Amino acid sequence: MELSSSFLLPPKPCSSSPPNFSFSCSLSPFPIQVFIRNFKSRNPTSQSFRIFAVALEPQRELPGNSPQRLLKELAERKKVTSPKKGPPRRFILRPPIDDNKLAERFLNSPQLSLKSFPLLSSCLPSSRLNNADKTWMDEYLLEAKQALGYSLEPSETLGDDNPAKQFDALLYLAFQHPSCERTKARHVRSGHSRLSFLGQYVIELALAEFFLQRYPRESPGPMRERVFGLIGKKSLPRWIKAASLQNLVFPYDDMDKMPRREKEGPVKSVFWALLGAIYLCFGMPEVYRVLFEVFGMDPDEEDCQPKLRRQLQDVDYVCAEFEGKLSWQDIVAYKPPADALFAHPRLFRACVPPGMHRFRGNIWDYDSRSQVMNTLGYPLEMTDRIPEITEARNIELGLGLQWASVVSSDVECLIYLQLCFMHPSKYKFEHPRFCYERLEYIGQKIQDLVMAERLLMKHLDAPGLWLQQRHRGLLMNKYCGRYLRAKHLHRVIIYDDRVQDTYEHNRRKRNPATTAVQQALHGLSYLVYGKRDVRRLMFEVFDFEQIQPKEV
Repeated sequence: MELSSSFLLPPKPCSSSPPNFSFSCSLSPFPIQVFIRNFKSRNPTSQSFRIFAVALEPQRELPGNSPQRLLKELAERKKVTSPKKGPPRRFILRPPIDDNKLAERFLNSPQLSLKSFPLLSSCLPSSRLNNADKTWMDEYLLEAKQALGYSLEPSETLGDDNPAKQFDALLYLAFQHPSCERTKARHVRSGHSRLSFLGQYVIELALAEFFLQRYPRESPGPMRERVFGLIGKKSLPRWIKAASLQNLVFPYDDMDKMPRREKEGPVKSVFWALLGAIYLCFGMPEVYRVLFEVFGMDPDEEDCQPKLRRQLQDVDYVCAEFEGKLSWQDIVAYKPPADALFAHPRLFRACVPPGMHRFRGNIWDYDSRSQVMNTLGYPLEMTDRIPEITEARNIELGLGLQWASVVSSDVECLIYLQLCFMHPSKYKFEHPRFCYERLEYIGQKIQDLVMAERLLMKHLDAPGLWLQQRHRGLLMNKYCGRYLRAKHLHRVIIYDDRVQDTYEHNRRKRNPATTAVQQALHGLSYLVYGKRDVRRLMFEVFDFEQIQPKEV
């Protein structure tokens, strides 16, 4: 609104007193601004000028949900903020840490405190436990140890040569799943995820060895269903509740009233980490006790039985010790004899069928055995207490026919190495166990555990999720088969004549077959020589990590 009016100056411009102007308006609610403009006129003697008065409306407060107000605030923010958007936080490089601080950090880390137990040391927290951690341990640790059946005395009182000395710290980390409040601390979050990463492969190996000895005639398919029925994510809350550990996993919630999707993840993470901590401190026998005694797993339960399927008739006999179903107490109490040829003699007899002597002197024995021996580096140099044990082991494997003349002629050369290359299409329909399936099953589990231990000891500061992705990338099926094909061992696989061309020229069938042979070789080396030979095959012979120089 604009008002305009003309005024005349008084007739005496020489007067020293300033002119007195007055202007009144009836629009009182509006503020009035008066502008006096002295325009330059062509007639300098002109004494007239114009006054403009503008009435402004008051600025009313816009409501909070008004679009005009939101647009106005957005415009103001655009003026303040920089037009250039910075990179995401994960891509911002941090300045390198000082050498002295880095050295102090590593020297004070518990992960470098145990030289005699490198795997256990790598699973300890990256920094020392603080007061908040010790508060949780003082409140809940005794309840956890009592539920698991362990002594209530602090584990720190044990000797330095006892791995169980670190049990209290690992047990604390095992219960700090990603949904709890203490997981915001980096050393707690990373320590729990690393324990959970290790524990899942420990459980699978333990149950694989148990079911292979309990069902010596069964194929791996039904055994995998039994394992899934026991440790599937839907069954784990039942085992946690059977051990009265639900209040430690969910201290503020009732696990029975929680939705299934909200409780399965934390329970699975705690279950795996718990078995990983027990494996590191007490070994595999204690893992069996916790699974079957504390959690109350029943392998004969109806929910854990495999689906009904057509079974091939097994006409071959088994060892007398496998006639009855072995219990977990039998597995734990078994001690191999002092003069045993193999590292795991009973598991070896459960995976390798009797009667392999029928393949002695066949075409594969003469054409391919020497190539496999040279590629895999067999026979290994063993320092046994009795020299005859070394000779007998090589003969049993079929890897040392040059020693056959030393031993009496009635000793049969059992070519168990040939079993790793027997495809199921060759003899399975007549003799269900004359193929690599059972060796492949145990080989896959020991291969996963060995790779997990390697990654844990190699990457001390890596969280469990990163290790899981790295583990999966190194052990994918196509890569395992590629390592075997790089050594040209896929050419000696024994197929049936009707499918020979199909498997050699179709990669969709060839890759799973070469992967199975790779895992069967790891399984046989584990049964005969132990875990150390599996490491040798994986990281020296086949070079799973691809860090060795390539031949030009």
